[in-house]
Amino acid sequence: MAIGALFDIDGTLIARNSAALYMRHLRRTGQARRRDVARTLYFLARYKLGLLNVERALSVSMAWVLGKREDVVREDCADWYVREVRPFVVPTMAAAVRAHRSAGHVTALLTSATRYLAEPLAADLGVEHVIVTQLVVRDGVFTGEAVRPVCYGKGKTYWAERFADENGVDLARSYFYTDSVTDLPVLERVGEPRVVNPDPRLRRVALRRGWPVIRPRLRDAPAGGEELIRSIATGGEATWRHDGARQRAGD
Repeated sequence: MAIGALFDIDGTLIARNSAALYMRHLRRTGQARRRDVARTLYFLARYKLGLLNVERALSVSMAWVLGKREDVVREDCADWYVREVRPFVVPTMAAAVRAHRSAGHVTALLTSATRYLAEPLAADLGVEHVIVTQLVVRDGVFTGEAVRPVCYGKGKTYWAERFADENGVDLARSYFYTDSVTDLPVLERVGEPRVVNPDPRLRRVALRRGWPVIRPRLRDAPAGGEELIRSIATGGEATWRHDGARQRAGD
């Protein structure tokens, strides 16, 4: 069976939270109100604390998208990605994706976000598959429903396992990169967990369990560092260049 390399998006491949970036875009383009921004910030704060009620957050999102045409949203998101998301792709993590591809691993984005963010990012990085929260579309229009389970928490494990079954991937030998304690079920499911710029709760878990903790930054330049990236991707001890100094992974 094949080895997979699965990547979370927010705080892992990109150095920002995509929901905050998208809300800023909606506000700038007149598609959102101030109270929508405030509500999003509230949900983000709950998410960072591991206290997010995903059903409540989803109901708010679904109310916003209900009745909109998918092609319009897709085009708007493609423009938003180029303008406001692409600049935050972490170069070192993009290099890690390349290293996994070079090793012949099956690459996939595993995210609670929708395909309207994941697909342009995957195209940029050369990632083969996207595993996302799926929104229901009928006759080209969003119905305000999402396919269950949502790709969040234990739902991520469900979709990761389904993906593995359908693509001949052995999760026991596979990698998953993430920054969030909400992804703990998937980290526990794979054989090669990789913790990236973790939140405090995940950092404590990672240190207790001896999982690799890596801290790439947006300003890091991985040029000439492919051997280093391959070391992380294949489980070797890794050192990251940070502010002109060398920082041991997990420090």
